[in-house]
Amino acid sequence: MKTSKFTDSQIMSILKQAESGTPVATLCREHGMSNATFYKWRAKYGGMDASLIARLKELEAENAKLKKMYAEERLKAEIIQEAMFKKVVKPSCRRQMAQQAVAYHAISIRLACKAFSISETCYRYQAKLKHENEIIAHHLIELTEQHTDWGFGLCFDHLRHIEQECWNHKRVYRIYCELALNLRIRPRRRLKRHTPEPLKEPIRPDQVWSLDFMHDQLSDGRNYRLLNVIDDYRREGLAIEAGLSLPALRVIRTLNQLLEWRNKPLAIRCLTQRCCSGPEFISHEFVNWAKLQSIRIEYIQPGKPQQNAYIERYNRTMRYSWVSKHLFDTLEQVQDYATNWLWFYNHERPHKANGGKPPLMAA
Repeated sequence: MKTSKFTDSQIMSILKQAESGTPVATLCREHGMSNATFYKWRAKYGGMDASLIARLKELEAENAKLKKMYAEERLKAEIIQEAMFKKVVKPSCRRQMAQQAVAYHAISIRLACKAFSISETCYRYQAKLKHENEIIAHHLIELTEQHTDWGFGLCFDHLRHIEQECWNHKRVYRIYCELALNLRIRPRRRLKRHTPEPLKEPIRPDQVWSLDFMHDQLSDGRNYRLLNVIDDYRREGLAIEAGLSLPALRVIRTLNQLLEWRNKPLAIRCLTQRCCSGPEFISHEFVNWAKLQSIRIEYIQPGKPQQNAYIERYNRTMRYSWVSKHLFDTLEQVQDYATNWLWFYNHERPHKANGGKPPLMAA
């Protein structure tokens, strides 16, 4: 509203002069105003003094302010009802809604920020693509291409413990999802056990070793076997022996080679060794060798592989990592690949049981 160049006291003085007999034309000529302005003043302020005029102007200003506030609040309510049909928490979503309100409803940025409870700094913020995000994406793509069976957990543990990167797991997971590297979750049937027996975990190295066999085929259709030996303490892989046939003498030879550089389990301390029941492990040669070495053999019950869960989980890792992926022509290829993979497993592959660290790093 246009402000008058005349003060309240000047208006009252002009009106009093007109009441005392001064012609209106003379007053208008003297003060530089029109006759219409004079008569508007007399209709509006006639019979008032200066204090009443000041009070009237205050009420008019307050009324205009209330009308403006009501219009803004009504516009805010309409915008919020149209845009926020559900609860929105993220500032990025609120910023986007505020920008749409400014564009479509032609409201001010201040009003839009107030309606969506964000600051003007948040409204004007523009995300900057950091160079580290490209590095993280490159690492994740490289890891998933080299190890197709790895999920986010193994990839992140490898970056944290092997490559010594200190990126936040939420940031890495966001980039991992944006790259669509998530593995499909395979549904599995859970077997209900009414009386599950807890598996005793060793408290020091070379306390309990686990043995088991795996089977697969060469490219020519011949079956071959893999003898796996691990230390249950840190899930360290001790040996992988490949052969078309692995009789008890081959098993004994593999264990003797291990005892050349490892402490003997169940030596003087009368500890136990756990292995899967099989013809090689119940043969007289194997039993006599265990007695000679003061090693007691602990057989699992038939049909209960969960009693040897550590080696079973290790077998699954081997199966999905390389056994089922590659088609070998000779046993030499199998043994070479198994030896190289065993070194990688112990030195570089993260393990959840060790807090995301490889077995030898956690030992």
